[in-house]
Amino acid sequence: MKSKEKLVIFGAGGHAKVVIDILEQQGDYEVAGLLDDDPKHQGKNFFGYPVLGTRADLPVLLSAQLGHAIVTIGDNAVRAAVAAHLEQIGWRFASAVHPRACIGRGAQIGPGSVVMAGCVVNSDTHLGAHVIVNTGATVDHDCRIGDAVHIAPGCHLCGGVSVGPGTLLGAGTAVTPGVKIGARVVVGAGSTVIRDVADAAKVSGSPAKLLD
Repeated sequence: MKSKEKLVIFGAGGHAKVVIDILEQQGDYEVAGLLDDDPKHQGKNFFGYPVLGTRADLPVLLSAQLGHAIVTIGDNAVRAAVAAHLEQIGWRFASAVHPRACIGRGAQIGPGSVVMAGCVVNSDTHLGAHVIVNTGATVDHDCRIGDAVHIAPGCHLCGGVSVGPGTLLGAGTAVTPGVKIGARVVVGAGSTVIRDVADAAKVSGSPAKLLD
């Protein structure tokens, strides 16, 4: 039987625990260990795996046997920055899709992206790189989700929605069909977005309105 490719996880927090669980159930990679820049994790085990070092150790760890990584940091901007650094020095990215997620025909999952348990990503939707589709969220047909977006637990995106890079959709957000949400937007939890949202805006409410 062909041996599994080894993978490192960058970020030893709560999000990493969920991703580890997905990777174990997915069965495509062997988790070699984690990296984290916080000194408190160094030399310890995290969720059953060794913490191998910090960002400074990435070039040493990269090898023919260990070339895949996934960044498990919830903050969109930090996740994107760490991923860009890894890519620059030659790491490739794994995606993690829970076996109990439903992925429709023609849907594309970008490198480094995570789709958690109970999620639906429907037909011809495109997820960019390093996207988080969190527990129980649904993304319907023909959506376009930019890089480093976080779709929080229980969000529901109707068909044809677009979301720009770096945007956070808070838990329980609903987005009506065809709405365009810009880059680096923050949508408050429980909001209903019924009209387009400009880049870098902060909106909340039902219907969602611009915050001061």
